Amino acid sequence: MSKVRTQRVADQIRQTLAEIVMRELRDPDIGFVTVTGVEVSSDLRYAKAFVSMMGEPSAKAASLAALRKAAPFARKVLGERIRLRHVPEIRFLEDLTETRAGRIDELIHEIQEDRPQSTDEPDGDDRP
Repeated sequence: MSKVRTQRVADQIRQTLAEIVMRELRDPDIGFVTVTGVEVSSDLRYAKAFVSMMGEPSAKAASLAALRKAAPFARKVLGERIRLRHVPEIRFLEDLTETRAGRIDELIHEIQEDRPQSTDEPDGDDRP
């Protein structure tokens, strides 16, 4: 299967899963969750759904556990809405991109603070 088609299917699954999570999952443990991306295997049998969640770590853990518990239901609804030969098995994972980006920003800031500041003017031509 081509990478372009696989990516198109992943995008369609992401969009549909986002709707399912937002409108159809009724578990009170599922807080404010955003489906940020989906990666599908080349044979389209497995899908990793990356989710971003708001709140304390305990609330995030509860949301992720509730999503994982609801995965078979989400798969069933997904199969009703998207025409695929095989509906992929869904695995919900926390999207750590934002956390990692924040840590990288912190490290860059620390490096900039540790660097001695130069008071010299930039090299240039002093002629009028």
